[in-house]
Amino acid sequence: MARRTVLAAGSVAVTAVGVGSAFAASDGTAAEEGTQAQAAASPSSSEGACYTLTSELVEGPYYIDADKLRQDVTEDQEGIPLHLTLKVIDAETCKPLRNAAVDIWHCNASGIYSGYEEMGSGGGGGGTPPTGTPPTDAPTGTPTGPPPGGGGGHQEPTDDTRYLRGTWHTDRHGHVTFKTVFPGWYQGRCVHIHVKVHVDGEWTDAGYEGGHTCHTGQLFFDEKSVLLSAEVEPYASNTTTRTTLDGDSIYPDNGHEGGLLYLKYNRHHIAHGVRAHLTLGVEPDETSNG
Repeated sequence: MARRTVLAAGSVAVTAVGVGSAFAASDGTAAEEGTQAQAAASPSSSEGACYTLTSELVEGPYYIDADKLRQDVTEDQEGIPLHLTLKVIDAETCKPLRNAAVDIWHCNASGIYSGYEEMGSGGGGGGTPPTGTPPTDAPTGTPTGPPPGGGGGHQEPTDDTRYLRGTWHTDRHGHVTFKTVFPGWYQGRCVHIHVKVHVDGEWTDAGYEGGHTCHTGQLFFDEKSVLLSAEVEPYASNTTTRTTLDGDSIYPDNGHEGGLLYLKYNRHHIAHGVRAHLTLGVEPDETSNG
């Protein structure tokens, strides 16, 4: 299915990384949160680590090893501009990981993933809604397809679209930046972005080959930002019932350590754009098959 080995790591850690403000309010009003960004801690002499590791999160069914080497993954998708900056560090030494390959992928404002447009919005939904009187007898047989929210195993792509997906390398400071749009939502899940970090591979003209995955996780948005985005088109036209951050079954409810992004935007004009940032502390030598 892919040239490179795709393995999920055992644990990761997350904290904040400071970035400059884009999309700042022209009238000087403060953009929303992110002001409490944590400074990188010194390695603990007692624990030998500088970040608290958190559990890996599920890959979900819609990962595609597409080797789309690019920072701008927007293509023709409409939505609030999102400037995402991640910093990848070794959680034990606090040193940045240089030339790591970072994948991101997420749904569009309507809750649809590229490569799986036939699935529609809803983590495996889509298709023609049922008509007539609902059955009253108990279901029989074995259920098929992914559960609501996209928590099932990998699904084979249904089409050749690849918007809102991309891979790029970290620089010598461990930073990687993507240009995309604020994600929408679909049935059973809160607003999120999927992320993978690959190390020990080789960059070639064809893409990133070999190596292993040392982090598979998800990035999350607080409710305040999502509610503001829902007032802006095309998000306002998304009629799918939205799952809140607190109601999501995958978000580990541990704040930034669990992938909650630091965000910066003008609360009066979120449509102008959002900046998001986070540091991912990973164990580069650890691998797991998930």
